[in-house]
Amino acid sequence: MSDLIHEKLSEEIIGAAMTVLNELKPGLDEKLYENALVIELQERGHQIDQQKTFKVEFKGHEIGRLIPDLIVDDLVIVDTKVATAFNENHVTKMTGYLTKTGLRLALLLNFKYAKLQWKRVVK
Repeated sequence: MSDLIHEKLSEEIIGAAMTVLNELKPGLDEKLYENALVIELQERGHQIDQQKTFKVEFKGHEIGRLIPDLIVDDLVIVDTKVATAFNENHVTKMTGYLTKTGLRLALLLNFKYAKLQWKRVVK
């Protein structure tokens, strides 16, 4: 039995991202891949929240907002990137998003190269 959180959903999201990258090819802006991924995931029957806003408070005062790219089926945060490589800032940002949203899994998806790169961030 697998210990991966949301393993089947993760596989479906990564598969959808591969479809998007195979069709659009590398070289576009992150937002274009994000928008295409929304379409692909919706066509596969998933519920998507795009750019959902979460308030961040400190001592009862709103100090700002977090806005993840996508939340799939109210379970997984998805962040699209066009980067040379994932770095510590990408992972730290996802950890913050997981803490604020109460979710347990984020997927970083990198569309920079012909082969999709991905990273799971688990809380």
